[in-house]
Amino acid sequence: QVHLVESGGGLVPAGGSLRLSCAVSGRTSSDYVAGWFRQAPGKEREFVSAITWSSGGTAAYADSVKGRFTISRDNAQNTVYLHMNSLNPEDTAVYYCNRWPPGWDWGQGTQVTVSS
Repeated sequence: QVHLVESGGGLVPAGGSLRLSCAVSGRTSSDYVAGWFRQAPGKEREFVSAITWSSGGTAAYADSVKGRFTISRDNAQNTVYLHMNSLNPEDTAVYYCNRWPPGWDWGQGTQVTVSS
């Protein structure tokens, strides 16, 4: 069983920044790909970013966040981060982490609200 706890969300003005954290605990493989996802009101959950396990890991981003968001991970701490810059109201959503492709039980997520 894997337990996911996301944190770091909040209310920010357009153009602002946030850093999200995801603490992963429980039975994980040693080399999972970690991912961030988000779900806006009335929309389906969508992929945001993912990063491989290896040191300096290879990252992938949704086109909508490319150049603004950066994913990173601390394998020793089993924590995944999402650094979000130049936020805009379209980024408003609940943000979740999971492995990629998703397969663990979802955590509670962290709310990100960007005001215009």
